[in-house]
Amino acid sequence: MEAMHQTRTFRSAPRGPRRRAVVVAAVLAAVAGAVCAPGAAQAAPACAATAAGAPAEVARIPDWAESIAVDRRGRMFVTAYYTGRVYRIDAPGADPVALTGGIGANGGIAVREDGTLLVGTGNDLAHSLTGGLFPVSELLLVDPDSGRVRTYASGLGGIDGVALAPDGTVYTTTLGGRTIGRVTPDGRVDPAWARVGEPNGIAVSPDGSEVYVVQTTVAPGLYRIPVADPGRPVRWISAAPWDALALPDGLTLDGRGRPLIATHASGQVWRAESGSLCAVETGLPLSTQVTYGHGDRGFSAGRLYRAGVDGRIYEVPAGFDPTGR
Repeated sequence: MEAMHQTRTFRSAPRGPRRRAVVVAAVLAAVAGAVCAPGAAQAAPACAATAAGAPAEVARIPDWAESIAVDRRGRMFVTAYYTGRVYRIDAPGADPVALTGGIGANGGIAVREDGTLLVGTGNDLAHSLTGGLFPVSELLLVDPDSGRVRTYASGLGGIDGVALAPDGTVYTTTLGGRTIGRVTPDGRVDPAWARVGEPNGIAVSPDGSEVYVVQTTVAPGLYRIPVADPGRPVRWISAAPWDALALPDGLTLDGRGRPLIATHASGQVWRAESGSLCAVETGLPLSTQVTYGHGDRGFSAGRLYRAGVDGRIYEVPAGFDPTGR
């Protein structure tokens, strides 16, 4: 399937008050349910040997911050759920710059080796529910300086998570569906490369041999998908019973290749270790994504950052890792 570098003019997808109300109501209902559920006062136990220091707000966008990524120059890029824009924030405390107009970029974001950005589109209820049957969403390639937008790949389910493998292969998730998409470096698109229920956050193991996927609802947990055998996903870690409504979301890896997971309802940042989940940080409700900084300036290497529905970006000192990915 044709995949690479077509210059396009984009029209924003409908994002009226009704859709916004439905999305916000669904999230708030889930949070309320988690708070009221028996045993919900419990949470994942704290991780051992975490650094001191409370989370601190370092940036904010005027929208739901769906996903974040940092380039080698320490600049952060944010996808905005409602407007479908991509924002660039050059350093902590700097004002966000709308790098693009409303291009439908309301899904995951990743930085390629050449510095360009890959962003997902179609991260909404309609695309998610029909993504397995009618995969029409696109991965867009965005220039981090000019904001120029091109199509990188099309024919995927509504794109929530985006992850890059060491060889340049791209993997995507479709929240609300069951499909994991795959785009090879030569442009071949497979919208249903693998299947996991309610897939959300996604990352690739450091050696590229496995894809890690968060299952958000029904039975929250973490899967490993062997790249050599995608038809056999392995349920790696299950959330504890009291975290059944935690709504785990975005995913990144620390320097040891351990997944870190943002959660909506529990307000925790989880880390996977020794076959279970522990909390790196608490008190950050409605979190959507976590990522590490890069470079020696701006959002710098080793620092862990959290984005959320509130549009706020926090640095999470407890997650500091000088080799974090």
